[in-house]
Amino acid sequence: MQQLVVDGIDVYIDGPEEDEHAETIVMIHGWPDTYRLWEPQVAELKHRYRCVRFTLPGFDNSKQRRSYTLDATMRILLHIVNSVNRKQPVILMTHDWGCVFGYEFYMRHRAAVSRIVGVDIGDANSETTLRSRSLGQRMMLNGYQNVLALGWAIGGAVGNLITRTMAGIMKVPSPREHIYSGMNYPYYILTAGNIGSYRALVPFKPRVPMLFIYGIRKPFMFHSGPWTEVLAARKGCKVVAFNTGHWPMVSEPERFNQVVLDWLDGVAEAAPKEEGDGEVVVTEEQAAAGDDAAA
Repeated sequence: MQQLVVDGIDVYIDGPEEDEHAETIVMIHGWPDTYRLWEPQVAELKHRYRCVRFTLPGFDNSKQRRSYTLDATMRILLHIVNSVNRKQPVILMTHDWGCVFGYEFYMRHRAAVSRIVGVDIGDANSETTLRSRSLGQRMMLNGYQNVLALGWAIGGAVGNLITRTMAGIMKVPSPREHIYSGMNYPYYILTAGNIGSYRALVPFKPRVPMLFIYGIRKPFMFHSGPWTEVLAARKGCKVVAFNTGHWPMVSEPERFNQVVLDWLDGVAEAAPKEEGDGEVVVTEEQAAAGDDAAA
């Protein structure tokens, strides 16, 4: 394993470093996980791909507790991608809030991404998805998000207790010792609209091959039926439902890995690139322009 530090974030790289043709998969977890979420995937994929993992800024309980604006998060992701991509587009593998941030990164820097594996989060904030939920489902969604936002606001031992209690209720697979209130800042930003609101998020419209995997055993979905239908109809894209909850990569890791590998094999030769076929390095000036365009 190779380790880098980028903007204070520990970045771990597993895979065939000696193979200059090995593609890079950048794995982005969500709440309340860390880079450890992807261990079963790295164990299988590292023989053919360079697997890049890191804990999202603010999610590492060994570091200072603080929040990050959307633009700050995008800059960190850009620096990480530019540090590991060998000047070639990367494959994004994302889950939960990792989808939110990964999809936004793609929309701002589409030339930097060749393919996307999205897990359990699709068009979560679309009007179609919102309208598909019952009143009870909306109350449940708002309820847990508000509780986690409160955990961030309180902080300390009480905030940690609130966060870990909610994680337990939601049957989160992440080890309890890695869960703390600092991970909740996205929910505080989402509910309070402060510290760099997520209202600037660009609607996600993938134009590269995408694999969408989701679990069906949940109180409600984070995607709409029409969204998956349109995605599945696109060349090079695939939608796969698992009989699991929100963490299919943990509940059924062997099947998950095989679905990912089969899909990658199937689109490897035909995967289109959006912004030319040359080397990919996004400069700070381009990043700033992307931030302005997305605002």
